[in-house]
Amino acid sequence: MTSNLTAPSDEGTRLKALGLAVIDTEAGAVTGLRERIDDRFAQACRHLLACRGRVVVSGMGKSGHIGGKIAATLASTGTPAFFVHPGEASHGDLGMITSQDVVLALSNSGETDELVNILPLIKRLGVPLITMTGNPRSSLAQAADVNLDVSVAREACPLGLAPTSSTTAALVMGDALAVALLEARGFTAEDFARSHPGGSLGRRLLLHVGDLMHRDERVPRVQGDVTLREALVEMSRQGLGMTAVVDDDRRVIGIFTDGDLRRALDRGIDVRTVRVDAVMIARPVTVPAALLAAEALALMESRKINALLVTDADGRLVGALNMHDLLRARVV
Repeated sequence: MTSNLTAPSDEGTRLKALGLAVIDTEAGAVTGLRERIDDRFAQACRHLLACRGRVVVSGMGKSGHIGGKIAATLASTGTPAFFVHPGEASHGDLGMITSQDVVLALSNSGETDELVNILPLIKRLGVPLITMTGNPRSSLAQAADVNLDVSVAREACPLGLAPTSSTTAALVMGDALAVALLEARGFTAEDFARSHPGGSLGRRLLLHVGDLMHRDERVPRVQGDVTLREALVEMSRQGLGMTAVVDDDRRVIGIFTDGDLRRALDRGIDVRTVRVDAVMIARPVTVPAALLAAEALALMESRKINALLVTDADGRLVGALNMHDLLRARVV
């Protein structure tokens, strides 16, 4: 039996053609923005770079939704910004705007009543006004210090009514502003991570080995003259699948792992009599506590090892880290 959700082939072809037409129309709208990255765009960037307060973004309806996203993108890329609803602005929220701020207003028509009504108050504050409109002769565009033209030839909606191409164009122009400012400020991946501490990038760029490593009495360690049996007891006690081998000054001279144990048993070594320094890996890979956890992961993967010893500048043991620690921290 044919499912009701299975469209006839001719209807499916028509639906795909409609979808492609939308993409083509919106792609054309975005391409049309290239010629508008001009002196006005550079002037808008200069206003935003000179802002000593915050960028206050405002817009109604679909323009408001796009404005909210632009504000979020600016804020996460080094330009402090927030969104103010223009309808609420005339009922008290205008107090959020200070003389140190810059206002970025979005309106395709450029005649949105809620924005036009607060123009005198914005002007009275003396803050720079940047607008994104589809009509450079509109009230908003004429009142702006800089108007960015985001007009489109037509909406992707076949009725020419639903904001589609116009909102895409405004969104892309907002991204262009944010990224241009990001580059101009010298904003780095580490800066981005600081505003995204809960994301995977934040974890990869902010976590250091010292944040994850086992410390103090939780670090398995033995001296080189103990028997292999005693080293195994220490490994079992700490449960990290290895133990550091240190000298009298706690400097690392080797490491002994589960894998080394299997290889030793294959050779018929007597764990009760053989010293650990006879079967350990001498001069093992060590890392400082300040190393990024992501770099520690890359090192472990390249060396095909599952654990690292952490040492200070003098080679003394201060911690231990294994792959499970990185997995728990979601660095992997």
